[in-house]
Amino acid sequence: MIQKVVMIGAGNLATQLSLALHENGIEILQVYSKTVASAKALADKLDCSFTIAVNKIEKHADLYVFALSDKALQLVLDEFILPIGTVVHTAGSIPAAIFENYSGNYGVFYPLQTFSKERNVDFSNVPICIESNGSKLQTDLIELATKISNNVHLISSEQRKQLHLAAVFTCNFTNHMYSVGQKLLAEKELDFDLLKPLIMETAQKALQLDPIVAQTGPAVRFDQEIMSSHEKELKDSPVFQKLYRFVSESIYMMHKSK
Repeated sequence: MIQKVVMIGAGNLATQLSLALHENGIEILQVYSKTVASAKALADKLDCSFTIAVNKIEKHADLYVFALSDKALQLVLDEFILPIGTVVHTAGSIPAAIFENYSGNYGVFYPLQTFSKERNVDFSNVPICIESNGSKLQTDLIELATKISNNVHLISSEQRKQLHLAAVFTCNFTNHMYSVGQKLLAEKELDFDLLKPLIMETAQKALQLDPIVAQTGPAVRFDQEIMSSHEKELKDSPVFQKLYRFVSESIYMMHKSK
């Protein structure tokens, strides 16, 4: 059983995951981060120790969770003194096998959600995607995941990479569109609150209907008059104009072929 965890990282995901584990009876022994400020801020919330030195990381944890950016993961791994204990990472696009030269027991513990330090997340329905190099660790990771979530899945590295790509489209790109909308409104002294009911209804429709069925707007109808008018409105924002044209074409082609 996994009872004692060291959290390698103190960013958005590391913060929310460690808090969720802590609140559900898992002891966070220590937090590691590159900076004192971030390590201490999270450790204070968890009432545990922290370190910014790899060689001072606790040696007797049941699990070491690498909750780091893709770029930082390999850099931090290369600082470790071998062997490392049982390890997992939380990344969407990195294979579990990144650990194969560092540990005999390794896997992935990937919560599919967007995280911010300032906004607490209810993990109960967050999909947690598990992968491991052994059946015993798989069982332990499933047991750990079910302490915080009712939505646990066994997913391979290849599947997780595709899932992460899909998540970038549905979360990161969608949020960027909100930012574009907010900027366009601000240019005419309009408040972003005007769009919030539309955002809520669009999200609800995507949950209740097939998203392709829920799609509306001029691009579906290929209403060239309206789209040309919109593009003219964007003449002073060539990046947004290009984005509008490209996404409209993608919408039209998807609906044309269905």
